[in-house]
Amino acid sequence: MTEFSFTCTGVRADAYAAGPTLVFRLRITAAGGARVHAIALRCQIRIEPARRSYGPAEAEGLADLFGERSRWGNTLQPVQFAQVSVMVPSFTGETETDLVVPCTYDMDIAATRYFQALTEGEVPLLMLFSGTAFTGDAGFHVEPVPWDREAAYRMPAAVWREMVEQHFPGCGWLRLPRDTMDELLAFRSRHALASWEATVRALLDAAAPPQPPPPAGPAPGAGRPVAIRPSLTGRTAP
Repeated sequence: MTEFSFTCTGVRADAYAAGPTLVFRLRITAAGGARVHAIALRCQIRIEPARRSYGPAEAEGLADLFGERSRWGNTLQPVQFAQVSVMVPSFTGETETDLVVPCTYDMDIAATRYFQALTEGEVPLLMLFSGTAFTGDAGFHVEPVPWDREAAYRMPAAVWREMVEQHFPGCGWLRLPRDTMDELLAFRSRHALASWEATVRALLDAAAPPQPPPPAGPAPGAGRPVAIRPSLTGRTAP
């Protein structure tokens, strides 16, 4: 069997994709300069959260995923990020190819919540490879890509934020059940609100607790300085 090895050399946000997309650059090496006609490659990408440290703000943002920091020894388990496939064209010895990973900003997805909680640093990723390789100098040999092929990569958290800003500049994303959306739409129509932001703001304002009235001011004239008249009972020098 041909010995394959994989290395991730970089990642970028695809500025021209229709939706949020990361493009990882893979280097594939076939030992001994073997001739490879094609590889039908599958890749599973996992987040390895235990492989980095976290600041107080990040720990607070990750509480929904992993609980309190005191429990992280048991709860800081790998998080599934993506499963993608790519057809690698013919090469001899070594080649590089793009691994395109469509992403989502759905905050109900564990990987998205993890990315969103990070303020700086890197995301520890583990890429697990499998698939089918077509090799041979004369004719085709069909052989599997072993399941133990993997590559670790530390993706800058800034790349994720750049990708999100390209498609949702200055905004967040919230998924709601259809009946709730219907009620929101009806509320927006009844009140002739111009945007979803205005709709949510109106609901928040209506639900806000009433503000206490401002303290009463002093009575009119209170607090004004009073002129002191000189006493007229005493005699003055001639």
